[in-house]
Parts: sequence; structure tokens; C-alpha cells
Amino acid sequence: QLKLWRRRGQKNIWTVDHIQGTKLRMNKRRRPSYRPEDQEAFYRLLEDPVIQSFLEADIFLKVSDKYLLSMVVEYFGRVGLPGHLYNRVHFFLALYIASDMEEDNPTPKRSIFQFLLGKEHWPDLYKEFLKLKVEFFHAMGHRAWVTPELCEEIQAQNPHHWVWSRVRQCAP
Repeated sequence: QLKLWRRRGQKNIWTVDHIQGTKLRMNKRRRPSYRPEDQEAFYRLLEDPVIQSFLEADIFLKVSDKYLLSMVVEYFGRVGLPGHLYNRVHFFLALYIASDMEEDNPTPKRSIFQFLLGKEHWPDLYKEFLKLKVEFFHAMGHRAWVTPELCEEIQAQNPHHWVWSRVRQCAP
């Protein structure tokens, strides 16, 4: 591992991709941003009744499979708030951005609006949510891409937690 440079407190590392004869090919890889307090905040938020209702309602896991949820943990680390300050709005902002990154169909993620903003009021409030999403994305340093390997690393920190059993199946 060779340290390359620092940006906003992030350290990049070099990893060997492959060796062929005397040639060495290396890839730059950013270290994970999440901290133990980000994971603790995530697990605490899973106990929130609104978030629990949302997760129960997403029966085909189109917005809340284990990979999208592990992206929430990494996004918390990128924002860098103290763990106790994260709330349900932050959770849904991060989940919405994760869905933006990974899903082609925008319709399932719109269910976030109804759970967070209320079934009656969401048409009046969703534009405010989208403004907050832009601010959250800016606070993340405009870095939304998370590798599957990093998602699996996050899940491996507590592999028996019920949330990591949310594996998406083929749905109609």
C-alpha cells in the first residue's frame, strides 16, 4: 500500500491489480468513509417506526435491499456528522441517493416521499426533500459511487443483523 494524497481527510491507497513479468499494474482505491458511529446511527435508525414501516412495505426490496442499505452507512461517513445527529430524514436522503445511483426505474423510490412526508402532504413537500437531497449530496463531496466490495465490507461488520438478510429476488 502506498499513500497517494489526502483530500478532505480521505486517504487513497494503491492496490496491486496484477503483475505480468516485470510490469506492475496498480489501481487507486479510496478507503471507506464510514466510522463505527455511522454504523451505530444506522442501526439506531432501523428502530424508528417510520423506517420500519417503510422497510416492511418494500416487499420486493426494490428500494431497500442490503446493498442500498449498506450504501446509507457509507454515505453517513462521507457526510461526517456526529452519529447522534443522524435522523430519519438523513436516512431517507441517503437511501434516495443510493437508489438514484443504482436503479434505473425511478418509480419505486418515490414511495420514500409517502413514508417520510405523509400520504396526504407529500405532493406539497417533495420539492423540499429534493432540495435537501442536493445539500446532502454536496455534503458527501459529490461522491455517490460505492463499490459492491465496500457494501459487503459494511455488511461483514455485523453479518448476523437482520437487515443484511434483505436479498432482492426476481420480482414480477
